[in-house]
Amino acid sequence: MNTNKIIIAGGTGFLGECLATYFSEKGFKTVILSRKEKKSVGNVSFAKWDGEALGDWQKELEGSSTVINLSGKSVDCRYTEKNKKEIIDSRVKSTLLIGKAIQSCTTPPKLWMNASSATIYRHSENKPMDEPSGEIGDGFSVEVCKAWEKALTQMETPDTRKVALRLSMVLSKRSGVMAPMMNLVRFGLGGAMAGGKQYISWIHETDFVRMIEWIMQHEDLAGPVNICSPNPITNAEFMRALRKEMKMPLGIPQAKWMLQFGAVLLQTETELIVKSRRVVPTKIKSSGFEFLYPTVQDAFKEIILPG
Repeated sequence: MNTNKIIIAGGTGFLGECLATYFSEKGFKTVILSRKEKKSVGNVSFAKWDGEALGDWQKELEGSSTVINLSGKSVDCRYTEKNKKEIIDSRVKSTLLIGKAIQSCTTPPKLWMNASSATIYRHSENKPMDEPSGEIGDGFSVEVCKAWEKALTQMETPDTRKVALRLSMVLSKRSGVMAPMMNLVRFGLGGAMAGGKQYISWIHETDFVRMIEWIMQHEDLAGPVNICSPNPITNAEFMRALRKEMKMPLGIPQAKWMLQFGAVLLQTETELIVKSRRVVPTKIKSSGFEFLYPTVQDAFKEIILPG
């Protein structure tokens, strides 16, 4: 078994690039399963797959240490029936496919981490949601997560530990959600959204990749794991902290109807903003993991360059 070989399915997106950069710099051989053919760069190589059928790519899993599946159509779109079907199918099919590839291995990966989302929990303003006691919500986004995790659970991989990564919003200076939020602040529109009482669960990019490495190193971690900071905050607090770090005193609030109108124009859904995700990482914190960026103020100081 190659204990320094990691496979990342759907690894050409932002999170996949974060992981590939981190682990390749630490000397891991990293193979990205991608729909597009690309040339190898350093310790990072690419294998072509379509997320729907077995093929030559499955040989990469043989004897590897970890496979991480991040595949899935972006939820940043309008929830038409066509898009809903593609969102669910892209996640479930790729998960089942990875499971079949693992089952075909003579020496299967020791660990399979599959993406999920912190949005699986109910809208909560009154109390935090964690893995042992969190209450599962309802609605389309929750149904996506439930189908996603069910696909992971139903695949029998007795020699491969399985972890469902319940991901929160990942903050980074390189990409992700920070650019549009910072633009709102620059134009004076960085006030509370839809009242601002809804909670935001988040994680700094560095703590995100460190958490993935921690899970690899701690064999007692299995099942759902919340990937988030220990300090979720309200939307109003989040935007206030961002304005402070960007030295912008003015932030015009945005009413829910304004967000709904903007969502239509931008072809997205307001749920991504108005749902309260008050999620905390009980499992990984109990295992001894220590955060480099435990508060959003810590994260913003690293992300936002002076001036």
